[in-house]
Amino acid sequence: MPKIVVEVMPKPELLDPQGKAVGGALTRIGRPELASVRIGKRFEVVVEQPVTDTLLAEVREIAVEMFSNPIIEDVVSVVVEEN
Repeated sequence: MPKIVVEVMPKPELLDPQGKAVGGALTRIGRPELASVRIGKRFEVVVEQPVTDTLLAEVREIAVEMFSNPIIEDVVSVVVEEN
């Protein structure tokens, strides 16, 4: 069955405390080149029908309304994942 993957990230202008904590930890373990980290969310939606442009648009709308908080997050991608 097809799978639609939705990625949600904090808005770029907002602080990401989780990402900052992970970036600091990477620096402390000797990986300063990986110090900038932002943490988001990934949703996998399995569908029981062929994926059309209309269905992708509907999932994007659902993602904006339910998967993200539009005040602080952006839906950055809605794509079909190949198996």
